[in-house]
Amino acid sequence: MRDRGPGGVELAPAPDEGPVGDALLPMTAQRRADGRLSVGGVDLLSLAEEHGTPLFVYDEAHLRARCREARAAWGEGVAYATKSFLCLAMARLVSEEGLALDVATGGELHVALAAGVDPARIVVHGNNKSETELARALEAGVGRIVVDSFDEIDRLAKLTAGRTRPQPVLVRVTPGVEAHTHEFVRTGQDDSKFGLGLASGAAAEALARVASVPGIEVVGIHAHIGSQVFRMASFAEEVRALVGFVAPLGLPELCIGGGLGVAYVAGEPSPSMAAWADTVREACAAAGIPGTTRISAEPGRAIVASAGMTLYRVGTIKEVPGVRTFVSVDGGMSDNPRPVLYGSGYEAFLPRAVDAPRPRPVRVVGKHCESGDIVVADARVPADIVVGDVLATPVTGAYGYAMASNYNKVPRPAVVFVADGRARIVVRRETDDDLVRLDV
Repeated sequence: MRDRGPGGVELAPAPDEGPVGDALLPMTAQRRADGRLSVGGVDLLSLAEEHGTPLFVYDEAHLRARCREARAAWGEGVAYATKSFLCLAMARLVSEEGLALDVATGGELHVALAAGVDPARIVVHGNNKSETELARALEAGVGRIVVDSFDEIDRLAKLTAGRTRPQPVLVRVTPGVEAHTHEFVRTGQDDSKFGLGLASGAAAEALARVASVPGIEVVGIHAHIGSQVFRMASFAEEVRALVGFVAPLGLPELCIGGGLGVAYVAGEPSPSMAAWADTVREACAAAGIPGTTRISAEPGRAIVASAGMTLYRVGTIKEVPGVRTFVSVDGGMSDNPRPVLYGSGYEAFLPRAVDAPRPRPVRVVGKHCESGDIVVADARVPADIVVGDVLATPVTGAYGYAMASNYNKVPRPAVVFVADGRARIVVRRETDDDLVRLDV
């Protein structure tokens, strides 16, 4: 059994001393004859020289392939969870590949609409949607609003009064299922800020309340048990918990949310999108949910995580005799807060020597004024790492840039998409002037 970290979640296996494995690299990653790594036909060291570091690099072919896998597994009802990574270019790419977009705030809705996404292909989430956010969603004509509270039902009743066409909604149900993941990303247990409890009767009461509001129409049930879930049995358990409530309603849609886990370090499992969908559909069939019910899902991390990586520049190597070696890079918790928040593990490697053994144990840390500013707690790197090297961390496509901040007034990195031997900036690097543009 693996060790357990904060929140009782199993910790990832420690990185090994061999080269970083193909499973953790974007699908178009290629090892050149000179030992350097390219993605999308673009040399990573050249990208770092041209665009600076830290730098988020996304393999566009990988993104599109994952979108197509999701569409093949779930059908037209699948929605990309934009909270994992969103910019105009990403919204357009997802829409081009036929996925709907799941947004969780008015800001995410604004980006999706600015990208030209069809509002009918947008699903609006959020446990505390303001009246302004709901009004904007209604004005835009979004396809679904996921009702999360009684207060929200009251707001929708006010905003939809007099509408000739009811707004389609899903009611978010808390199924009472505790996923085997970090406590901060569990959402299906009874003690959750999300949804309306099944066991408490709140879900049934919400349905009755919605039925009394002429301006809204329930078209389905939504549930979500958490993020970074590897055990397929947890999703089957979710279905079994819901079936007694869902089946008698005869509603046309059941959304089981997202949460499919991805591998961040060597040795972690990486369930496929198809296996996830098959597990859920088999559980639905076994539970007696009619085959005419549209079963939908909202993958986010599973689409973008392994498509992206972060390039840093090594600035300081500090040996603490008898303790450890610290390798300090020019980013940190401002571009990847997951290690601080969840104790998340990552790998590290040098793109100049991607096949080199990594015998040297180090701790990769950031430049912020926090002892907890850790990028990779237990990294393995080549013995000849030096100041000035470009160091890469793979599988940073989800919840890296999306959660980036300006802590210590550090400008946020640029984001590039690479494909067919070309790189294009999709989010420019912030400047020092950007750091004061909101000040008055």
